[in-house]
Amino acid sequence: MNPTSPELKRLLLPILALVLLVGAGVALIWWSKQVLADAKRQLSIVGADRAQNTQRLLRIADEEREVKEKIAVYRRLKDLGILGRERRLEWADAMKRIRSDHGLIDLRYRVEPQKALVSVAGKPGSIDFYSSTMKVSVALLHEEDLFTFLTELRNSGNAYYAVKRCTLNRTGVPPTAANLAARLRAECDIDLITIIDQGAKS
Repeated sequence: MNPTSPELKRLLLPILALVLLVGAGVALIWWSKQVLADAKRQLSIVGADRAQNTQRLLRIADEEREVKEKIAVYRRLKDLGILGRERRLEWADAMKRIRSDHGLIDLRYRVEPQKALVSVAGKPGSIDFYSSTMKVSVALLHEEDLFTFLTELRNSGNAYYAVKRCTLNRTGVPPTAANLAARLRAECDIDLITIIDQGAKS
């Protein structure tokens, strides 16, 4: 059956509407794909920014922890009196107190002139380390007295005490009931190390 002209005229509008709807559907699908691709790109950019910000926050947290650790070390060094110029009067007071507190029979010492330590690896540019060697000769009743002396000296602060050498010799004098004679004599070389920050404000 062949459609007549009036029938074609009646079908023309629905066909045109169908073509328009199919075209609109295709355009809508294309637009949806573009929107989805843009959204994926935006999501990727946001993800990259988020990852970058997370890395920044982790670096900031690490730096903050490192700064706190350095501040804690600095405060500890300051409390011990290691920072700044050497404190010879405080060293003398500490030796006097240790001799008195522990009843050391004979304690003699001499502090040599201060020297710069030039081979400190990894030190910051404005930080300088100095050492003064203290030569100590002390009479002892017992070996334990030497360890007590060194512990007390280290705990007294005012420097970092690095024991370079200690020798123990018997005196050969036997103790008697009336006279507690020292049985040992220790000869020690102890480096008293101080730290000076040349860049710090006075």
